[in-house]
Parts: sequence; C-alpha cells; structure tokens
Amino acid sequence: MTRQASEGVVHTMAIDDLDRSILEALREDGRASYADMGTRIGLSASAVKRRVDRMRDTGVIRGFSVLIDPEIDGRGTEAYVELFCRGNVAPVELTKIMSALPDVVEAWTVTGAADAVVRIRARDTASLEVALEKVRLAPQVDSTRSAIVLSRLIERR
Repeated sequence: MTRQASEGVVHTMAIDDLDRSILEALREDGRASYADMGTRIGLSASAVKRRVDRMRDTGVIRGFSVLIDPEIDGRGTEAYVELFCRGNVAPVELTKIMSALPDVVEAWTVTGAADAVVRIRARDTASLEVALEKVRLAPQVDSTRSAIVLSRLIERR
C-alpha cells in the first residue's frame, strides 16, 4: 500500500490481516487500550503498540481525532457544494483557496462536470449563505451548485 505522509514523503507498506483488525478496532473505539485491542485480536499490548506506531510512522494512520456532535458544536447546518471553475485550476490552487475558508471542512477534486466538491459546516442557513458567497467569490470559481443536508442517514468513519 502506498501512502502520502504529511511531510510529503511517499511510503510503501504492506498491511496484513492483523493490521486491518487493529484499524477496525481503532475505527470502532479510538480510545481502546492496546491491551483491549490485543485481547480482541490475539496479540499482546506491546505488539499492538508496535504495529500502531509503525502504521503511524509510515502514514497508514494519519492521525487521531475526536468526533463532535455538530449540533452541540454550533455547526449543524451542512452543505455539499460543487465548484465549476474557469479554465484549468490546479488542485494545489483550489486547496489554497478552500483552506482559507474556515467553514469548508473537506474538499475533493472529482470527475464529471464539476471540478471539485466542498463540504461546508455552518451555524445556520444565514451563516451557510455567507460561507457560500465566500466560495463563489474565489476568482477561479465560475459557478456553484449546492445541496443542503436535511438528515444524516449513515455515517461511517
């Protein structure tokens, strides 16, 4: 498996079924102890730690985070916005533009008619409208098409 680490260095690492089991355990409970994960998959706590450290060092595991309920966090209004750009815009340029907008929480280049899709989280529809206007004002953006999320049906991490 080839991964792009945060430092820009490309690492190649093959993961096995035990690594996959550790990753699944971390997906289910990122706070599980190495001992609990080891008991679950048949390894010692130290063996699990070594494997987690190796997967972190090689970029397979890119980080750990906390998932916060967006309603409680005050960012319960969510939209997916397709960006249609003028001419050819390099992904690095779109990254620079979208990174400057705090309400943009994720962004991807995509195939199809749109050049990119961004995910926006805002306090309410008025705040969402302000965030959308900032996206639309980017000089490379010709037009947008938005879809506001009404309800979350499935969320997997």
